[in-house]
Amino acid sequence: MPKWGNINERRNQLHEVIRLSGMNLIIDDTDHPLIIKVASIQSARMQVYFIDNDDYFQNRLQTADENGVEYDDNDSRAIFYARGVLETVKKLRWCPDVIHCHGWMTALAPLYIKKAYKDEPSFRDAKVVFSVYEDDFKGTFNNDFASKLMLKGINKKDVATLKDPVDYATLCKLAVDYSDGIVQNSEHVNEDVMNYARQSGKLVLDYQAPDALADACNSFYDQVWEAEQK
Repeated sequence: MPKWGNINERRNQLHEVIRLSGMNLIIDDTDHPLIIKVASIQSARMQVYFIDNDDYFQNRLQTADENGVEYDDNDSRAIFYARGVLETVKKLRWCPDVIHCHGWMTALAPLYIKKAYKDEPSFRDAKVVFSVYEDDFKGTFNNDFASKLMLKGINKKDVATLKDPVDYATLCKLAVDYSDGIVQNSEHVNEDVMNYARQSGKLVLDYQAPDALADACNSFYDQVWEAEQK
């Protein structure tokens, strides 16, 4: 997950993983250092890896600042986050069966996994699930967004749906295009996105009550995996 600015590093005992940090990601011809931090959830025996960067995440929230003003570089932040996660998974040599991407900040991950990283051992056999939340942004991305996100393995035809200006619905529809399953994770979400997902023929998990979500997701993962094996 991103290391949002409201995460208290001392209280949550975050520390940098030196062996994973140190890479620079080039976005719009500018180097941006990738910093990886980790913390543990003791009760769940789980480690959480945080993607950090001074420009994109330090002292910054998800979509907008404390005054509700949306960050004008949200497009670059989404690119950095998706690429940062995938590079970190490569370094950890994980080979996940199912990758579950949550919210608009992750919306480029399905495209990258299916195109730019499709031959990487970590992602070659992975199936992708994308969750839609009530987290939409109101503005639009910069007009050069489609060119900034390009990587080797991606061509203009792959992002042909990104007509300017790129808004929340357009971004999430791109995620739907390259996902194997879509989950409605909030009760009230952008209906345009969910209608697009249902019409795509992809597997869709409708909204679940919080106490039923974990079991429903586990069953959905099985459906996604089995459908792709046929």
